[in-house]
Amino acid sequence: MNTRTQTTDFAPVDQDLYAKAFQLLDPDPIPEPAAPAAPAALAALAAPAQVPLTTAAPVRLTGPVEKTLTDALAFLDTHGWARYSLVHPEGARCSIGALRAAAGSRNAAYRDAGNLLLDEARRQHGKEWQTIPSWNDSHSGAQVRSVWEAAIRRAHHMNI
Repeated sequence: MNTRTQTTDFAPVDQDLYAKAFQLLDPDPIPEPAAPAAPAALAALAAPAQVPLTTAAPVRLTGPVEKTLTDALAFLDTHGWARYSLVHPEGARCSIGALRAAAGSRNAAYRDAGNLLLDEARRQHGKEWQTIPSWNDSHSGAQVRSVWEAAIRRAHHMNI
C-alpha cells in the first residue's frame, strides 16, 4: 500500500538553519576527537566513564497569590486571629486584615488571594458565604485555618 501523496505543502528544510538551531540549544556539544587515538587511549575509551550524577532540586518559584496567602497565614500565626474586627487592639487580625497586611496594598495578588480563599471557604463550608469577613466571623479558628491551608495548597498546585 502506498501512502505517499504526490504534492506536499511542507516547506523544504534548510539543513544549515536546522544545525544552527540545535547549536543554539546545545552550545557545548561533546567534542569529537580530531585525530585517531593511540592504542592506550582506545583502552581507556572502552571503559565507560564514571560521571558523578548531581541532581539539583527543581527550581520552583512561588507565585504571588501563594506568597500572599502564605505570608497572611504567617501573620495570623504571629499576631493572632480575630473575629468581628479587622484589627484587634492587641494586634490580632481577621482573615481579610491578614490578607491586607501580607499584600501591602490592594493589588492583583491581594484580589486573587482573596477570591481563592473565599472560593475555598465556600467549598468547605457551603456556598452561602458572600464575603471573607462574614465567613471568618462565623467559624472557629481551626475551621478558618483549614481553609487557609487548603487555599495555599491550591495556589501552589495552580502555580499562581
